[in-house]
Amino acid sequence: MTRRSCAILAALFPLVVVPRAFAQSQEAAKTDAEDPTARPRARMVQRHLAERGIKDPRVLDAFRTVPRHKFLPPGSNRQAYDDESIPIGEGQTITPPYDVAFMTEVLDPKPTDRVYEVGTGSGYQSAILSRLVKDVYSVEIHAPLGERAAKVHKELGYTNIHTKIGDGYEGWPDAAPFDAIIVTCAPQRIPKPLVDQLKDGGRMVIPLGDRFTQSVWLVVKKNGRLIEKELKPTLFVPMTGKALKEPAEPKAKAD
Repeated sequence: MTRRSCAILAALFPLVVVPRAFAQSQEAAKTDAEDPTARPRARMVQRHLAERGIKDPRVLDAFRTVPRHKFLPPGSNRQAYDDESIPIGEGQTITPPYDVAFMTEVLDPKPTDRVYEVGTGSGYQSAILSRLVKDVYSVEIHAPLGERAAKVHKELGYTNIHTKIGDGYEGWPDAAPFDAIIVTCAPQRIPKPLVDQLKDGGRMVIPLGDRFTQSVWLVVKKNGRLIEKELKPTLFVPMTGKALKEPAEPKAKAD
């Protein structure tokens, strides 16, 4: 083909250059069509988690993939990716994303871990953990919440979450010992059954305190002893069931 012929063809069929920004917007539109909550979820991770100090890439990825809106009551979807607690019934709330991420990162979940959770609640915390560990065992004292959470887990295909209705204070002896334990309600003292069911070298993240004065603690079991570290103030619903029958004790000091 001669140079003159090329020039004629170029004039008849000009090369269309798609601007990069346009291509990106088209890709974003495709993503929104496939999952309209993907961008709000990514924005939540950036604004409320990464910019506030959550660094573990596995934890951040879990929050990008788990659809928090699925764990909320009808009519709450507009708040799903805000950093706030939302009532879920039975006097309980879903924990704000940052607090879930903070406690998850402190727990230091490993892919081979078996984790016990006290207080299934909405099921969101156990869903996040299920993306990070081998198995999650979660107990909820309020039957309507536990049953709804189990249904959502099944709908999402999270097959490594095991739930039951009961008093989380007692642990899950048949599944123990656990590599890690996370408590999403606040007792005034660490339940002894949880200490007994935690492996040596295991970690526990737990809020401790009365209704209005609480702190998140990291507890590590080492050679049968507990090494406790107070991390930050928090506010969770109180632990009910047998925990209410035990007297409070002074907060432990870090070793």
